[in-house]
Amino acid sequence: MSATAGNLAVTVEALREQIRRLQAAPRKYLAALRTGVEPFDALLPGGGLPLGQVVELWGERASGRTSLALRAVAAAHREGRLCAYVDGPGELYPPAAVAAGVDPSRLLIVRPRTVEHLAWSAVQLVRSGAFACVVLDLTRAPPGTARGEDGVRLSPAEGKRLMDAAGRGGSLLLLLTASEAPADGMLRLRTESRGDRGLSVEVVRSRQGGLGTRTLLPWRALYPELTEGEGPWGAQLPPAEAVTVPELVREPSPEREGHRGILGQRPGRDAPMPSLRPMLASEPGLH
Repeated sequence: MSATAGNLAVTVEALREQIRRLQAAPRKYLAALRTGVEPFDALLPGGGLPLGQVVELWGERASGRTSLALRAVAAAHREGRLCAYVDGPGELYPPAAVAAGVDPSRLLIVRPRTVEHLAWSAVQLVRSGAFACVVLDLTRAPPGTARGEDGVRLSPAEGKRLMDAAGRGGSLLLLLTASEAPADGMLRLRTESRGDRGLSVEVVRSRQGGLGTRTLLPWRALYPELTEGEGPWGAQLPPAEAVTVPELVREPSPEREGHRGILGQRPGRDAPMPSLRPMLASEPGLH
C-alpha cells in the first residue's frame, strides 16, 4: 500500500472515531434561535429560543407577547427559513408583522374555526419539520365560539402531543397564553408592559436554569427602526397643539303654537286637566 493510501486510511479512521465520540457524548446544549434582541437572548438559558421545544409567552393583554413572537419569526426569516402562525383570535395585524421584520412570503397563517382545531393544526405544522418556528396564539378562542373572551386552556393530552411534535420535528413552538390560562411549556416567560419604559420579561419556568431572572426590553430594542416622535409601527405622529374651542351661545328655541294651553301651561303636565264630570252630568241619557 502506498504512503498516500495509508495516510488516507488513517484520516478516515480518525474521522470515524471523532464521529463516534461526538455521538456518544451527552447533548448538553440545544440549537437556539436568536431573536437579535440582545437583552432578551441573554436572558434565555441557551442564549436564544431553543429549537425542538415548547416555549410559552405568558401574560396579560398588550403585554408584548405578540411583539416577541414576531421577532422570533423575523429571525427565522433572516436565515431563509419558513414559519407558521396559528392565529386563534384572528387578530394578527400584517402591518405590525412587517414592521417587526417578518417576510409575508415566508409566513403561513392558519386560522382555525374551532377551539379543537387549534392544537391539532399546530401539531401538524410542527411535526412536518418544514417550519423553523410555529406560533400558536391561545390568548383568545376563535371568533364566534363560546370562549371567545377567555384564554384557551390546553388539555394535558394536547400539551403532550405538542411537546412530542416539537421534539420530533425540531421546530420551535411558541405558545402565546393568557394570564388566566397558562399552558405546559418547557420554558415559560412572563411578559408585562412597563408603559413607555418598555417590556418586562421574567423566566418563571425553566428546565435549563435561569429561574427568576428578569430583564427590561426598551421598545426601541423591539422596533429599532423607530425614531423620536414615531408611533409603534413607524407612523409619524403630529406634534401636540393646544386647541381652543370657542364657547357656543345657545339661543332659546322659539315658541310653537299648539304646544301650550291657556296661560302658557301644558294641560296634564304643568296644570291639572279640568274635570269632565259636570259636562257629562248635564248631557241627557248619560249616567
